[in-house]
Amino acid sequence: MQVNPRNLTGIVVLVALVFASGSECAGGDKSSKRYTRSGIKERLKSFDESGLVIGEYSLAKHAILDGDTIRVKGLKNSLRLLAIDTEEIFHHAKDRQLFEAGWEQYLKAKRGDSKRPVKISTPLGEEAKRFAEDFFKDVKMVRLERDHPKEIRGYYNRYLTYVFAPKNGRWVNYNLECVRAGMSPYFTKYSYSRRFHDQFVAAQKEAQAKHLGIWSKDGKHYEDYPERLAWWNTRADFIRAFEKEAKGHPEYVILTRWDALNRIKALEGSRVVILASVGEIVRHESGLIRVMLSRRKWSDFPLIFFNHKVFEQSGIARYKGEFIRVAGTVTRYKSKRSGKSSLQIIVKDPGQIVGMPLDFLKKADYRKTKEETKNAD
Repeated sequence: MQVNPRNLTGIVVLVALVFASGSECAGGDKSSKRYTRSGIKERLKSFDESGLVIGEYSLAKHAILDGDTIRVKGLKNSLRLLAIDTEEIFHHAKDRQLFEAGWEQYLKAKRGDSKRPVKISTPLGEEAKRFAEDFFKDVKMVRLERDHPKEIRGYYNRYLTYVFAPKNGRWVNYNLECVRAGMSPYFTKYSYSRRFHDQFVAAQKEAQAKHLGIWSKDGKHYEDYPERLAWWNTRADFIRAFEKEAKGHPEYVILTRWDALNRIKALEGSRVVILASVGEIVRHESGLIRVMLSRRKWSDFPLIFFNHKVFEQSGIARYKGEFIRVAGTVTRYKSKRSGKSSLQIIVKDPGQIVGMPLDFLKKADYRKTKEETKNAD
């Protein structure tokens, strides 16, 4: 690994992840510690160090996997490029055959009964990969930077990053140029860009005005971008509101951040407010319902419902895959069978759960938005 001195903080952060608490859970705990706000701040002080610059790396051989995923030498996992979401390349012959049989039928078949837009392979996805290959042609070294010092990896353990390449004596943000070229929308599903929001908005408007790439009127690309943008921006607004409210409140925890589980562990016995998306919902034979809040694969955090009525009234099942905020006391459960202990929150009141707005699911609103978009010229 080519280590930049500025990258040492990131390495320390990743090592700390290994010691984060686990996520196995079940029944309750009678302990109920309480801490003053100043005491909580003191306990969490050690989690406040990290940085934005990951380092400079050489591109790997066959570095470009698609328009928004690349590899560099020295990092085992691929990179998930922030604020962009290019369409998929054709991975399977079956998809290409279905596409060649008819574009409209292909779109309809791939969407199926899904209430939300889906990711599918398209010719524009192939074009986005070629755009990336051209952009990084003859580039030997890239610089990787984060959007937030504590947002390090995604659910599948890929590094979350902006990628800068040297062009004509300056570092150019590939993520931004991908949007400017119409190869991707400004992707806000997991938050607005905290560092380059205005630039991404301007780049997208520029591509739309020029009808480039995904904004072309007759290209083979997704036709539901108004719906996608409404969905993503709803999520981003929910995240932004939580981040604003969380300032000055150490008991507020964003589960995707590298120190989240350590913070929750430090707050055991105290009330916390967690922002996370809803993952797997497991119903046990005992009647207990366990709802996993998504963080990393194999490293999620559990909510426990002992009361089915509370579970139903909370409406949490409607938010699978979407963001919620949950308030509750962190308790520890020790399994009699395995002897292992884990942290959890027991939900006793439906009011502990507050979900993001789901207005984007109204198809009538989407069709109106799409029609207005067509007539906007």
